[in-house]
Amino acid sequence: MEKKSIFLFIQERVIEISFNNFLVVLLISGMILTQGCDNFVEVDLPSSQLTQSGVFEDKATANAAMVSIYAKMRDSGILSGNLSGLSNQMGNYSDELVYYGDISGTTRDFYNNAILPSNTEVFNSWSSSYNQIYAANAIIEAVSASSALGLKDKNQLTAEALFVRSLLHFYLLNLYGDIPYITTTEYQKNRAAKKMPCAELYSYIIKDLELAVTLLPEEYVSSDRIRPNKSVAMALLARAYLYNRQWAEAANAASYLLNNTQTYTWQTNLSDMFLKESTTTIWQFKPRVDGQNTQEGETFIFTAGPPSLVALSTNLINAFEPGDQRKEYWIAKVTTGTDTWYHANKYKQRSNTSGSLEYSIVFRLAEQYLIRSEARAEQGDLAGAKEDLDKIRHTAGLAGTTALSQSQMLKAILQERRVEFFTEYGHRFFDLKRANHLDESLSPLKTGWDTTDKLLPLPESELILNPNLKPQNPGY
Repeated sequence: MEKKSIFLFIQERVIEISFNNFLVVLLISGMILTQGCDNFVEVDLPSSQLTQSGVFEDKATANAAMVSIYAKMRDSGILSGNLSGLSNQMGNYSDELVYYGDISGTTRDFYNNAILPSNTEVFNSWSSSYNQIYAANAIIEAVSASSALGLKDKNQLTAEALFVRSLLHFYLLNLYGDIPYITTTEYQKNRAAKKMPCAELYSYIIKDLELAVTLLPEEYVSSDRIRPNKSVAMALLARAYLYNRQWAEAANAASYLLNNTQTYTWQTNLSDMFLKESTTTIWQFKPRVDGQNTQEGETFIFTAGPPSLVALSTNLINAFEPGDQRKEYWIAKVTTGTDTWYHANKYKQRSNTSGSLEYSIVFRLAEQYLIRSEARAEQGDLAGAKEDLDKIRHTAGLAGTTALSQSQMLKAILQERRVEFFTEYGHRFFDLKRANHLDESLSPLKTGWDTTDKLLPLPESELILNPNLKPQNPGY
């Protein structure tokens, strides 16, 4: 696709929408939806289109531009609940899911450990993420240039865009390894962007999040927790600290949320944990229209066998301890004849209801308990680690952990994360990777598994267009 055709595409999108005063929202939406362009830096939205429209001179339309990014994150790319999202792709790549879909489907390559640099999902994950990052950068630049928005609104919008930028780079880093960290919409800079080492990438991610934390308010913009507040940025910051082995900082960041019991109330009823009103939800995606529910429900739930897409693996089913109530409440069994399959049942709605009952939860309180538990264990505070771990276990109907040593505690936490976060945004794969357990866990299950498979290949087309992205990841 030639660069000029992007704007033809945007014009076609504008015709479909009746809200003319949301011009920039439409431009950003068109930009994000453009997946067939040469690469992410080929989308160059002139700043004049932002300023001439006046969208960022009005609070309502500026907020609409930000909300449009969340809509695209919900509907496409790595954070969507559809087949292209991390929950499905990395669930198949690890030991959570078994693939039953079309033999020509790109997910099959993930399940069979047969991913090539030409895989379309590898490209789509990269491209959609960087397009969404571009949109966040466009927000930051336009808000900074606005002369009409008040300081409070500027801080809110800037911080949300910083959060989005850091969140997407966090996942790209953990999927692909060394990548560019894109902080501008300038075409000439982006087209020659160079990869950064992981340590430097984490410093950028953490810097963005620490700034977002200072700018965001304590309160949510709306009661349904679909726009980030200070706690949402802090939740990602706690995770980034943990992955970067900054144990004290991770524990402190998690404690910020866990101590806020007025906003986040722990629930002991597992059947309510994934409802849209859950008091353990930190941040979630609202469906496109009222009455719709989650894409995760559409992807993972089936009512008859054999499954048409995916089912939970026997390996995962057998990982639950006897009496673990999560197996009863969060997993459903489907039997046809003598055959039985299992599917994720965290979200229980597969289709529309009279009103939306479930939103896609991106961050929830259980992760903060397990982040703090792990960070405490790494610092030698085994009593504190046990207290946090047992909070999760007791809710699942299990007795407290019997782990005594530091190594036993860390192993117990890793196991708890497995049965708590299955089919949620690739947690299992990333946990195995950072704990250096990928090879021992996946070698027996995946034909040809090699240590280098801890990273996805960089998209073949990107390496051709930008030589600064070379070399290709090892093993590809």
